[in-house]
Amino acid sequence: MKSNRISLTFSSLPQNVTIARMLASTMGAQLDLPVNELEEIKVAVSEAVSNSIIHGYGNSTDKIVTLELEVSEDNLTIQVIDSGCGIKDIKQAMQASFSTDPERMGLGFIFMQSFMDDLQVESSLGSGTKVTMVKRINRQHPSSH
Repeated sequence: MKSNRISLTFSSLPQNVTIARMLASTMGAQLDLPVNELEEIKVAVSEAVSNSIIHGYGNSTDKIVTLELEVSEDNLTIQVIDSGCGIKDIKQAMQASFSTDPERMGLGFIFMQSFMDDLQVESSLGSGTKVTMVKRINRQHPSSH
């Protein structure tokens, strides 16, 4: 199987979270992933994109978020990239209930970690954050197409 890549760049508007979720789910559906795993992918993507908009950009609606999806033989790799304020302390940000916004529960990274097989966060203060999530594809039944 050749790898398939899609890159989507969109405005930092809350309504675009839904589009990012749908695109990730559609890529996952092409891999015959079970419905529960598609739901988990949608939640993980929602959290990552929401983090970019809310925390990275402080809810500014005139910024850009990039969603990159790649399907390979064994993995669905999802990257969410922003050029926002960056994360001061990634370890702290990834702790349960840590949030820079008191209105939020701070479970975004926890959901991403539990729903995806691999999570990596790279961030530089003042220049943005890249979240890379991987869902491994278990191919017990070889596909006929």
